[in-house]
Parts: sequence; C-alpha cells; structure tokens
Amino acid sequence: MIALGSDHAGLPLKREIMALLDEMGLAYRDFGTYTTDSCDYAVFAQRAANAVASGECERGILCCGTGIGISIAANKVRGIRCAACSDCYSAKMTRRHNDANMLAMGARVVGADLGRMIAEIFLTTAFEGGRHQRRIDQIAAIERGEALD
Repeated sequence: MIALGSDHAGLPLKREIMALLDEMGLAYRDFGTYTTDSCDYAVFAQRAANAVASGECERGILCCGTGIGISIAANKVRGIRCAACSDCYSAKMTRRHNDANMLAMGARVVGADLGRMIAEIFLTTAFEGGRHQRRIDQIAAIERGEALD
C-alpha cells in the first residue's frame, strides 16, 4: 500500500500519481487534501508519513508546490526518509543508496509526465543494502539522539 498526501498546489500531480498507481495495480491510501482550497502541507505530510512509519503503508508519495516543504515536514516523523526529487536519477539513487521510504515532488517543478516517471522509478527501484545499510543505521541513530563517531 502506498500512502499519498498533498496540499492544494500538489493536488493535480497527486491525481496523476493516483492514475499511475492504478495502471501499475498498486493499492494506495490518500491522506488528503481533496480540494484546491488553500491548506497547510504539514498536516497531510504527517498523516501519510505516520502511515509509512507505522508499517500501514510500505512507501509514500507526497506533492506540494516545490516538494520541499512537504518533504521537510514528513522527515520530522521518526523513521521517515523522504527525498524531494525533480529528476529520474535522484529518484533511482535515493532508493538504491538511501532506502528512501517516501518521495516528494513539486507540482510547480515537474510536469505530469516527468512526475509519473519519477514516481515509477521510485516505486520499482530496490535498496542495494551492503555498505549503504551502515548509513541508514547512522540516520536512525541520529533520530534516536545518539552521537555518531
């Protein structure tokens, strides 16, 4: 299950992502927003990120105007590694090397077609593990308030 969230600016791109998920046969849960009325992205970022962090959803995709604000908000939830991506290479590498569990995109930055490509790459790329796992473990240690050597 994929968690989805957006603010008003990201809603059109989120709708494109929903269509992509339908085409891919992937289940999703939309945590809002559902209208173009002005709203605050942090609310929807937190709802979707909580679903990913709890294990209710495997991954998440968030959309706002730039992808930046909503990714910052999602990353405040313990266990979330949300990457704001505007290109396919970054989406691929954030999965391979960072094991990102959430993707954020800006509807005002990427168009519908590029946004769909980025999302598909994010959803179909596996984490490489190996030496990269050590770095993921370090990120988790920082979240727990531990000092890194």
